[in-house]
Amino acid sequence: MLKAFKYLLVVLSVLGVTPVWASSGGTVATLEMTDAMLGALALALFAIAYAFVIAEEFIHLRKSKPVMLAAGIIWVLVALIAKEVDGGEGIVDAAITHNLLEYSALFLFLLTAMIYINAMTERNVFEALRSYLVSKGYSYKALFWITGVLAFFISPVADNLTTALLMGAVVLAVGSENLKFVSIAFVNIVVAANAGGAFSPFGDITTLMVWQAEKAEFFDFFVLFVPSVVNFLIPAVIMSFAIPNETPKVTGESVSMDRGGIIICVLFMCTIATAVSFKQFLHLPPFLGMMTGLSYLFLFSYYIKITTRSSEDIEEFNIFNKVAKAEWDTLLFFFGVIFCVGGLGTIGYLGAVSQVMYEGWGATNANIVAGLLSAVVDNIPVMFAILSMNPEMDLYQWLLVTLTAGVGGSLLSVGSAAGVALMGQSQGKYTFFSHLKWSWAVGLGYVASIYTHYLINGS
Repeated sequence: MLKAFKYLLVVLSVLGVTPVWASSGGTVATLEMTDAMLGALALALFAIAYAFVIAEEFIHLRKSKPVMLAAGIIWVLVALIAKEVDGGEGIVDAAITHNLLEYSALFLFLLTAMIYINAMTERNVFEALRSYLVSKGYSYKALFWITGVLAFFISPVADNLTTALLMGAVVLAVGSENLKFVSIAFVNIVVAANAGGAFSPFGDITTLMVWQAEKAEFFDFFVLFVPSVVNFLIPAVIMSFAIPNETPKVTGESVSMDRGGIIICVLFMCTIATAVSFKQFLHLPPFLGMMTGLSYLFLFSYYIKITTRSSEDIEEFNIFNKVAKAEWDTLLFFFGVIFCVGGLGTIGYLGAVSQVMYEGWGATNANIVAGLLSAVVDNIPVMFAILSMNPEMDLYQWLLVTLTAGVGGSLLSVGSAAGVALMGQSQGKYTFFSHLKWSWAVGLGYVASIYTHYLINGS
């Protein structure tokens, strides 16, 4: 019975057990009470909460709500379990402090990035790019490759969700009348955005987590560039043969960037450079560099305010409006999952999972399976789980799981934020089953990228 329970725990952990980051400062003590009934109740509670997260598209309940409720109840159960353990209260206090510090670092880093992206959106940076591409009169095949390549190279800087929505808008603007083109182009965009984010510490939240957990240095991630290219190109080449050999009609009016748009892009690059410099040269946490970079945007917004005559434009570019428009549901969702799994980890479950996966299956097999599981749920829970388990792995293996967790979500439309967002944007033109039709080609790219990583970086 206990063995069956542990295997159930493995499945539940990678399907939603989203734990705390492994800190470079060492591990946090646990209660080692995995056999307690209250512990099993906490595990079941999180599984139910995450089921609501998966069903968000259908029930329209924001994903942050169920996990935040579950987090509070789970820690009540942890506190009750701690009463039965000598020194339990001290373990709980240390775990909560650890979780809070890790969440705070993630929160401040992502908040800065989101504010910059919102500022660029408000200045029509992305809309101007979309307008430019639409006006050029490219063929369907050319647009397929242009949107894919742009998604691959934009996502390492912007997040894959923003990149996918931008390129998706281009595809819909020029090809909405051709259902086949939209469906295949959207699959290509999802694959490209996820592959492009895998070789940059800023390209995906999973790579950001690995970097901040000090499992790899900033420049180590760039050895994944060639495997990421392979992951994108193989399915793209296969799907390109199904693209109609036609040229759509050019529609839509020209859109230009608003004042300050280019400067904000430059300031965002400077902010990223600041975060990298803080980490690489001063050994300070990256979020501190990001918050310093946010001050660049605040000061520039003040400059726009004092040099703009139109009171309407001043109101539009109020920088605190950009803070309000940040993805608060996403940020609060991270709070919920970190504290949910922080509670489960404190009980002792993650240690049991690590023993089954990484000691039983081996690191390579476990990391490949982790990528496949990220196709079922978002890759963020999978990476949180692995970092919390903190298995003993060398750089090659940490980069392998970074690659697989990053690109594995492309196997299904529900496996990444990019795919889920495009399903909503397409209004029925891109669906779970239209993506599933090409999953075999995406799977070939997945296998080839892993093999390429082995050939290039295995030694």
